Amino acid sequence: MAPACLNRQSARPPFFRRRSARGVAGLVALYLTVICGICGGVSIFSGRLYGSDFEQGKEPAAYGPLAMFGKALQLIRQDYVDEAKVSYSALLSAALKGMISSLDPHSQFLDPKDFKAIQEDTRSRFSGIGLVLTQKEGRLAVVSVMEGSPALRAGIQPGDQLFKVDGQLTESMNANDAGTLLRGESGQPVKLVVYRPSTRDTREVEIQRESIKVATVRDARLISGEVQGEAKIGYVRILQFNTTTAAELATALDGLEKRGMQALVLDLRGNPGGLLESAIEIAAQFLPAGSQVVSTEGRIASQNRVYRTPESAVPRPSYPMAVLVNGGSASAAEILAGALKDLRRAVLVGETTFGKGSVQSVIPLQDGAAIRLTTAKYYTPGKQVIHERGIQPTIRATLPQEQERLVALQRREEQLDDQEKAELKNFIDAQLERAADTLKAVVLYAARGAGGEQAGVAGSRK
Repeated sequence: MAPACLNRQSARPPFFRRRSARGVAGLVALYLTVICGICGGVSIFSGRLYGSDFEQGKEPAAYGPLAMFGKALQLIRQDYVDEAKVSYSALLSAALKGMISSLDPHSQFLDPKDFKAIQEDTRSRFSGIGLVLTQKEGRLAVVSVMEGSPALRAGIQPGDQLFKVDGQLTESMNANDAGTLLRGESGQPVKLVVYRPSTRDTREVEIQRESIKVATVRDARLISGEVQGEAKIGYVRILQFNTTTAAELATALDGLEKRGMQALVLDLRGNPGGLLESAIEIAAQFLPAGSQVVSTEGRIASQNRVYRTPESAVPRPSYPMAVLVNGGSASAAEILAGALKDLRRAVLVGETTFGKGSVQSVIPLQDGAAIRLTTAKYYTPGKQVIHERGIQPTIRATLPQEQERLVALQRREEQLDDQEKAELKNFIDAQLERAADTLKAVVLYAARGAGGEQAGVAGSRK
């Protein structure tokens, strides 16, 4: 069957009568190669090119640039010295990568291997070293390091910058390109050159790849309440938002509630985000059915949406909550934190979040490839834009660089040597302590009958 874009040509005979045979053939060939080859017959662009512009008798704005692209493609195919590098598929793939990555750091062309890799990430299993990367201020930076990963054991920290991966400079790479290099067969080493801005230290490290199964909810426990009469404050940490996260969190909270938990600290520090659906499922455990979690706005009407907790959702008891956030809390973590803050279900304690609040639509193409394209921005229920601004904490509590290092060290509990255990012996996580103290005060206030219904730290829901 002919692609839909081919069928559009017969509907525009005046255009072909105005063009010479050579000009028509050139544009048609270019149109078929670029448009049909790239989007596999999708006719959105062809409708614009052969629609309104030609009906008004005007030269289409795209004709000149497309003609130049076609000429460049022809010259490369004809004259480039290394014939093995100039197949149509290789050139168009490179053109797409360059074109889409020029838009913003989050829009990418995904070849079949890359597309498969991001699908594996959301299923919580992949083979690599456990880094979450982004482009920040022109550098390839570490957003977070996954728990139990080879990268964590090698001492890599959020904020570190990758200068080289297996000898390749990263200055022209996006996060997806670097991720492709970092993934590989379990047991195979990868060499990194890492720069730490806080200490201006550069080091080379070799890390063995592993098959990583990410447990996205960790460390569920009571951090106070073991002493009689003390408020029972629960703690749980979400590492990222994947298909299993909501169920893992439900299991953790069930256990804490059975132990009499009166308030909860939810730790989203260093959480790089993940699936929007997962964040909404988790929000549904704390917010009333039908609550707005986030909205999106884009250039076209179909991108303007409001995401709510399901009408069938049954939230948990309305115990007071504090959410820990920092500069490594990004994307879905910011969406959840922003909703809980704006709807007065929790206080946020810590530092301003990363500020990654744009919507990437993954659009499959032919042959297993896809485009990840920024199509909208996220807004909190209070209509605050997340992108490039982040979410401000209710209670600001910062950690010096050394304390941030110790927090990261604390999370490697099962791999600590004697010296590291000694460092942590008297360490107090100041952000966690601040959140717990806030919740203890609220529980005490409510217990004295002055606080009424425990509907959240920041106030009652209406």
